[in-house]
Amino acid sequence: MNMPAVLALLLALLLGLAQPPAAQALLHNHPDETGTPVLRSLESLRDLDYQSWQLVAYREGPTGGPLTLRIVGYPGKVRLDHPTSLQVESGRLQWHLDDITLANPKLAGDGRAAAAEFNLAPLLADLDRNRPLRLQLPGVFVELPVPPYVVAEWRSLLG
Repeated sequence: MNMPAVLALLLALLLGLAQPPAAQALLHNHPDETGTPVLRSLESLRDLDYQSWQLVAYREGPTGGPLTLRIVGYPGKVRLDHPTSLQVESGRLQWHLDDITLANPKLAGDGRAAAAEFNLAPLLADLDRNRPLRLQLPGVFVELPVPPYVVAEWRSLLG
């Protein structure tokens, strides 16, 4: 092999290694305290007022199990009242997700009231692609943008 061919091969190899891998869903699979399998997606996002929120989408049990979205604010900075439905928009599409927080004994008894849970199934059943979403929780935040890669993670909880 001549020197230019070797250099070209090395350059191609280095460029190939420098390419970031394709985005992958960051789902975590673990059992809960009762041993039930839980598959979850965990993301931290900021609303338009630059407040941080943790979004945990999870499925309990096997495929087809309940799909839940938990939104957690910083304790002491926010107090979430229940029930308050979560409003979701994507373009002209709109959803109102039911507040199911009080059905979770741990959250119902948590005096900090910094978390809320919503039934995610109706939203995921309607989505046929990974579209950006805008969340609104009346009295808490006006708009929390959810990028398409997070929606992809949530949709992967279905199967």
